[in-house]
Amino acid sequence: MTYELKYKQYSERAILVAWPSRIDKNILEDVLLFKNSIKIKKDKVIVQITSTYNSLLIFYTSTIKDVYSEISALRSIYETCGVAENLQNHLWEIPVCYEDELSPDLLSFCNQKKLSVDEFVALHTAPTYQVYFIGFLPGFLYLGGLDPKLHFPRKQTPNLKVEKGSVAIGGQQTGIYPSNSPGGWHVVGKTPVELFDKDRRPPCFIQPGDQIKYVAISLEQYGDIFTKIKKGTYDLKSVKL
Repeated sequence: MTYELKYKQYSERAILVAWPSRIDKNILEDVLLFKNSIKIKKDKVIVQITSTYNSLLIFYTSTIKDVYSEISALRSIYETCGVAENLQNHLWEIPVCYEDELSPDLLSFCNQKKLSVDEFVALHTAPTYQVYFIGFLPGFLYLGGLDPKLHFPRKQTPNLKVEKGSVAIGGQQTGIYPSNSPGGWHVVGKTPVELFDKDRRPPCFIQPGDQIKYVAISLEQYGDIFTKIKKGTYDLKSVKL
């Protein structure tokens, strides 16, 4: 499927490409295929390509001398890219502990939603979540697929510190804080998995186009996995899509 894209100069060294303004898995696949094709065909003149739900921001190594010519070149790449340029995506199983010690907002969240903790955990772990893009913090995943029964407004007053690994819900999304940070989402669990490590290549092993599945674990299992991660002996489960 191809879309009617909008191209515009974003700065002297950047061009913005926009798809229809909605969150859609087919649009995501199209965005990532185009991104991959640009990387292959214009690698020497591109510094970085940033993707979101429905856009690409392309940064060039130098000032764009003829933006109309460059947009025409991008259109040609888009028209010729396709499913043959397959993306290498994975489904990752992320262990999450929902016990009281690691989920400071879970009980109040469940009370307001009129759910038991077991009902909440079942709803939260049932979907396979789509990774649309990474932002806000390095390694912070923007996910699609949260059950509408768990949609809930963000906090009116954000916390000054949300701990690394906190699994949270804000609005129509769920996510994982990759580092200690202020935040206004409701913390409903915690994972021992480190999503971002500046010394790792790539620093964030989960990429746009990947999928994740939350798997409920006990507090004891959390401690065991945490220890294995620190020792470098823990293997995170994943399968190629």
